[in-house]
Amino acid sequence: MILILKKNPETQEYKDLKAWLEAQHVIVKETIGEERIVWGLLGDTSEIDADRLGALKIVESVKRMDEPYKKASRHFHQEDTVIRIGNCEIGGKDFCSIAGPCSVETADQIREVALSVAKSGANMLRGGAFKPRTSPYSFQGKQEEGIRLLELAKKESGLPIVTEIMEISQLPLFENIDVIQVGARNMQNYALLKELGMQDKPVLLKRGMNATYEEWLMSAEYIMAEGNEQVILCERGIRTFETYTRNTLDLTAVPALKRLTHLPIIVDPSHGTGKAELVPDMAMASVACGAHGVMVEVHNNPEHAWSDGAQSIDTCEFANLNSRMKAMYQFMQE
Repeated sequence: MILILKKNPETQEYKDLKAWLEAQHVIVKETIGEERIVWGLLGDTSEIDADRLGALKIVESVKRMDEPYKKASRHFHQEDTVIRIGNCEIGGKDFCSIAGPCSVETADQIREVALSVAKSGANMLRGGAFKPRTSPYSFQGKQEEGIRLLELAKKESGLPIVTEIMEISQLPLFENIDVIQVGARNMQNYALLKELGMQDKPVLLKRGMNATYEEWLMSAEYIMAEGNEQVILCERGIRTFETYTRNTLDLTAVPALKRLTHLPIIVDPSHGTGKAELVPDMAMASVACGAHGVMVEVHNNPEHAWSDGAQSIDTCEFANLNSRMKAMYQFMQE
């Protein structure tokens, strides 16, 4: 249930109403905007009389929510959530570009890519230390050593790090990681999501390959319900009958999710297409449809990449693409 209070409510009436609601075993989540105060009521509100609340002098309107997700809902939180990471505000006026290799391979490789994408204006460095692979015989990532190499690249480049976690036991290794990524395969790993909800660190939540928008937002709700509201959604393509591309990049998700939720949303066209030659066009389309940022796989030598070289662009291509994406984003803001 959502309560919208009138501007400048009487202090005593405000306190009395809040106390009464809490006595009904309802949690009152308050959002203070420039024009009004919004209360989101979390818990069982079925016994609360909406008409009675609407008749109170300090209440402007009462709405019952149909969505099963509460904290992630745009109805609950009208203003966009803005998450500051390094020099970038994701969800605000800034455009965020995240770039780096699919997997961390060597110290020289991740260092060279990090310095190059930083010079080209990237806001964050991505790189896989733990790699979920379909085949158990494929390269599984450098794991703990990969985390260490990412930390060294961060020191040299100054870029915050985004990397994927696979399971709860790995969490102590992520102390110096700036953004924890939850991959498509773990989108509904609820135990992991709840644990990440107890951390004071942004979480980049990728959409499951078969997930609906509601299922995706419910996964975000698991994180937010534990207290961590720093969730970034990432569209990375879904599985359809089409086989030409690795996945089908669903750019409809961007404007749709911006209506359903206040959380920032970025797009990963590398996994979304699986083809390096398609990445620049789909990255630009992502910006044009309103994404707050784009995450691109960038390698210094894609032909010799240890994983996913076919969908990785090189550092020179990224420099050109990032310049065009930021210009497009600026144009879309005007």
